[in-house]
Amino acid sequence: MLTKRIIPCLDVNMGRVVKGINFVDLKDVGNPVEIAEFYNKEGADEIVFLDITATSDGRKTMIDVVKKTAEKIFIPLTVGGGIRTLDDFRDILKAGADKISINSSAVKDPELVKKAAEKFGSQCVVVAIDGRKRPDGSGWNVVIAGGRIDTGLDAVEWAKKVTALGCGEILLTSMDADGTKNGYDIEFTSAITAAVNIPVIASGGCGNIEHFYEVFQNTNCDAALAASLFHYRELTIKEVKNYLKDKGVSVRL
Repeated sequence: MLTKRIIPCLDVNMGRVVKGINFVDLKDVGNPVEIAEFYNKEGADEIVFLDITATSDGRKTMIDVVKKTAEKIFIPLTVGGGIRTLDDFRDILKAGADKISINSSAVKDPELVKKAAEKFGSQCVVVAIDGRKRPDGSGWNVVIAGGRIDTGLDAVEWAKKVTALGCGEILLTSMDADGTKNGYDIEFTSAITAAVNIPVIASGGCGNIEHFYEVFQNTNCDAALAASLFHYRELTIKEVKNYLKDKGVSVRL
């Protein structure tokens, strides 16, 4: 039985970690290198870094931040935001990232998923899927640009497609749940995990310790990602893992 992973997410804007609700009203949380190092010591299984504004100006900062962080941590580091080409993949992997997460660029150029998997290996290609439930409740559409643009793509079909193209993992964010603290989107996460045979990271909506158990109990996700809960010290990673272990969930302590 594979252990379930607990992953803190650092949304980085102009070299600082920020947090907002549905990607707006961003508040400064601190220095990404220091925060990542802290989570590494605390027992996080991985760290995800997302350059949420991904401006071309921010790119250099990001590579610099990735380098400094990779030197300080001993767990896998996934980096996303503004990665559009194989050269971007190469540069960020060279800076010390273990995996690269792509979102909008995969939607705009699905071949990028295939080419990156062929060149660098599936294990380091993560496709981030942000989904929102359709108004008629018939399923979920893929949204990009921080949830501002509805692509019209069906999220479940898109997950199947990127899996077939060679992606090694899906980072799934429910835009309906994101920042609400009402819990992970069980229905959406279940639909995606049932459709693919690669690891899925559940993201968006975690508000308390029980939510971690709920998502592992009710879906086949492999990992749960959270941000503000950890950043604002409402919970520690250790507390979450001990709680899950007591509940019979296999975790790495």
